[in-house]
Amino acid sequence: MRALTQGFLFFGYLFLSLTVGAFVWRAGLGAGAGAAAGIASMGLLLAVHTWVSGKTERAVLKKEIDQVREAHRLLADAMESTQGALTELAQAIETGALSSTEQLSGEVRMLESLIQQMSESIDQRISQPTPDNTYEARHREQSNVLLQTIHEALSENRVDLYLQPVVSLPQRRTIFYESFTRLRAADDRVMMPAEYLSVAEGEGLVPAIDNLLLFRCAQIVRRLARQDRKVGVFCNVALSSLGDETFFPQFLDFLSENRDLNQALIFELGQATFDARGAVEARNMAKLADLGFRFSIDKVQTLDLDFADLQRSDVKFMKVSADLLIETLLDADAASALPALRDISAADFAGVTRRYGIELIAEKCETERQIVDILELDISVGQGHLFGEPRAIKEAVLAETDPPADFIRSTLRSADHRRRFG
Repeated sequence: MRALTQGFLFFGYLFLSLTVGAFVWRAGLGAGAGAAAGIASMGLLLAVHTWVSGKTERAVLKKEIDQVREAHRLLADAMESTQGALTELAQAIETGALSSTEQLSGEVRMLESLIQQMSESIDQRISQPTPDNTYEARHREQSNVLLQTIHEALSENRVDLYLQPVVSLPQRRTIFYESFTRLRAADDRVMMPAEYLSVAEGEGLVPAIDNLLLFRCAQIVRRLARQDRKVGVFCNVALSSLGDETFFPQFLDFLSENRDLNQALIFELGQATFDARGAVEARNMAKLADLGFRFSIDKVQTLDLDFADLQRSDVKFMKVSADLLIETLLDADAASALPALRDISAADFAGVTRRYGIELIAEKCETERQIVDILELDISVGQGHLFGEPRAIKEAVLAETDPPADFIRSTLRSADHRRRFG
């Protein structure tokens, strides 16, 4: 459009210049004078055009600079507010944790004794003959070392909770937190989930980790409620935990006794995990929904989703990376981006999800430019390092609510049973 406008202007200037030249020539001043007048008129018009364009561009640039400065100021204020809120939260949790020292140490001792029951099977696995294949031998050795590290982290209570703020847009006020679990090795090195999750899943330890995350999230929610801060917490749960015949009944019992948390605890699954759920997992999700708990899906790979299915499954939040939203909804044709919603404009995508009772959250927000585009898409909630990185809550803080007597015991026994008998 800009090139087309420039072209029209150029031809307009050329026409005016030729008109002036023709007028001078017709006045009897000669062809040379007419050509000179035409050239001079063209030069004058181009000079005026250049001056006006430069002035306009400088004004636009100044406006953009002012907007960037304002955005930077708002970001600085939001970051200061978020950091202050997290600091207050950490202090409140640490203060409250002192009153439950005996309870925490008792639970840690129970967990140590229960995980110790797994030692025999772990030692048995480690003592198995080394495969002849060098690659298999190296892989088994690495898996055994990692399994031993996970075992020690659980038994010594080196499972930390990290919180990352989820904010409203454009105000950037914290309205949720997302929780993450991190295991620590003996040297206090933080282990990311990608490092240990495959082994933990194979050994049936994911439900035990989910147990600890659930209790910590409950602790956080209760502390926030005491401060009259109605902030929800996204709590990740594995598909294996939802389908575990030993873990889930205990999980459900705990939540039944604490259903006052149902508006503050939001259970989150990845899109691939949600799509892979079977009848058992879907039925257990429905049981949680009957208690009033809500669900969220993240790690979304495509926006061409079955929203009716999400609605039936009580999914109330959907997290999509900012880049995917922008590339799909702003940089592509709506019809090809959303074939399941051919009559809906891509720019109305957030409105469509709301009609199904699903709030769209832009995650992995890293730059101010992304936020401008996200607001253009009418998305009102964001998450990412731009608003605050995940921050650790000290490992001494565990659930202030006692778990059922055999909550973790049954989970670990189930894991040991699966390891022994498959």
